[in-house]
Amino acid sequence: MKRIGLISDTHGYLDEAVFKHFEECDEVWHAGDFGADVAAPLAAFKPLRGVWGNIDDKDIRLEFPEHNRFMCEDMDIWMTHIGGYPGKYAQQVRPEIYTKPPNLFITGHSHILKVMFDPKINCLHINPGAAGKSGWHKVRTLIRFSISFDKIDNLEVIELGKR
Repeated sequence: MKRIGLISDTHGYLDEAVFKHFEECDEVWHAGDFGADVAAPLAAFKPLRGVWGNIDDKDIRLEFPEHNRFMCEDMDIWMTHIGGYPGKYAQQVRPEIYTKPPNLFITGHSHILKVMFDPKINCLHINPGAAGKSGWHKVRTLIRFSISFDKIDNLEVIELGKR
């Protein structure tokens, strides 16, 4: 079993509460738009996986891929910053998501927290919302969950407070 802390759209702001909420996690995953001075503290804290987002500079783009597809436990995970969601997948991901769907599809970008299942491709979609202070969202959010073999358990939405 792995405990995952999922964050996105920090835009250069890393709330100290993230470290408390992700203390029991085995890994931290960032779904893009890190901004400055976010990746290094997260990577020093826990093993970090991530993708670059549309606001990220060349340093982040050299460190993280645009699409990160990997296995965790027995689950096929695909993380990308701009990927859409069930019924409205981004054009760039449609061919692969319909021909080789992952078990878990993680996106950021919209600043809208979503957890929804796509029965057409048997895939769970998660967008953790935005943890930073830039954007139009009203509440900063994170998600924490466990992966055991091929199942997601104990999914929790964490509110960090107002933007």
